Amino acid sequence: MTRIRSRKALTIGLPLALALTIGAAAAGYLYFKGEAGYPRKIVEQADALHEHILSFDSHITVPLDFGSAGHEADRDGPGQFDLVKANRGRLSGAALTLFGWPELWNGPNAPHRPTEGFVDEARHQQEVRYKIISRMARDFPNQVGIAYTPDDFRRLHGEGKFAIFISMLNAYPLGSDLAQLDLWTARGMRMFGFSYVGNNSWADSSRPLPFFNDTPDALGGLSPLGEQAVKRLNDLGVIIDVSQMSSLALEDVARLSRTPLVASHSAPRALVDIPRNLSDKEMQLIKDSGGVVQIVGFPTYLKPLSKPTLDKLEALRARFDLQPLHGLANALMPGDAVIAIWPEARFGEYAGSLYGIVDEEPKAGLKDFGDAIDYAVKKMGIDHVGISSDFNDGGGLNGWKDVSEIRNVTAELLTRGYSEADIAKLWAGNFLRVWEQVQKAAQPVATTRP
Repeated sequence: MTRIRSRKALTIGLPLALALTIGAAAAGYLYFKGEAGYPRKIVEQADALHEHILSFDSHITVPLDFGSAGHEADRDGPGQFDLVKANRGRLSGAALTLFGWPELWNGPNAPHRPTEGFVDEARHQQEVRYKIISRMARDFPNQVGIAYTPDDFRRLHGEGKFAIFISMLNAYPLGSDLAQLDLWTARGMRMFGFSYVGNNSWADSSRPLPFFNDTPDALGGLSPLGEQAVKRLNDLGVIIDVSQMSSLALEDVARLSRTPLVASHSAPRALVDIPRNLSDKEMQLIKDSGGVVQIVGFPTYLKPLSKPTLDKLEALRARFDLQPLHGLANALMPGDAVIAIWPEARFGEYAGSLYGIVDEEPKAGLKDFGDAIDYAVKKMGIDHVGISSDFNDGGGLNGWKDVSEIRNVTAELLTRGYSEADIAKLWAGNFLRVWEQVQKAAQPVATTRP
């Protein structure tokens, strides 16, 4: 990182406090924690640490327009991830997710109820994202590469290149075709998540969608297809990602899998009591498997909604003849059972208003994120916790708005007394250990490159 040694030109004529603030920021010495800066000694320690440790973000969504004009991978663009920001932050690598979901099929005539075309559209989104990742590695070979094994990840870091780890979220686009797992593993997928919003034919989601006629625990956890998938993923050497699964589905995976589990982007339910977050029991199951919970920097999963926001939501619910909230589960998404009978226009109006209110909630910050890590470490131990952002799909905190600011997270951890060795475990060491264990338990096909 290039530092500005002289700050005189930046500070002449300014009030002393403002001059010191601007000067420190220009030199890379001011990392924000809410409105307060970290001590200079902590900042320098965080800077130095990221010059030699491996760092890994286990969940970043690739926008469908990434790599197009104005969103180039090698330019400092408007998104939360690009190669310029990753280099500035000294992020070694990330799981870039092949994500497909028909909810994102937009347009004036796009249906909201499931149709046969939804699976095709979701598969198309996966394919577009795979091509984006492949082109990035092809077009910028001196800056980035795809890591198919933990050794690849370490080698790319040693070469000064950003390491892409290919993950997949949501079994919905795969239909009922178990062979798709073999295909995508051959193409480089190394982590697979069954669930997103809405149930699918493989597993129940922690967030069933009444508008899609979902009901909680419709399958009772995993379906027979989902149970087969656990064994096949173990055989392929693919990490099973349990984030966003229902509790029963997660329990099924924990019972069936012979390899460690990962929650790629989750937070403790003790902080925000919603089904999307992990209960203490679920975290214990992941720990017992030898796995890792990657704590996610998603604001509303880390800090409960404020009273002004809740008051607005209650007024909205009254307007739509919905019962008062009991907990936060239906505060963050349109999840009331009665929505199953609503016409599309009514659902669209309610969902848009709800998300508009939630989006205005003041963001959580690094203190909230640090509290979540502290809680997980206390419950599971330092060897079973990691870090993720969920950038480009709602993640981002005050002080950690994109991948260039990962050292702010490290500064927060240092102020809480975490050792450099423990921080190295949180940033990549624990995840790499799990990855190695999963691949060692695999058949040879899992380590074959596409």
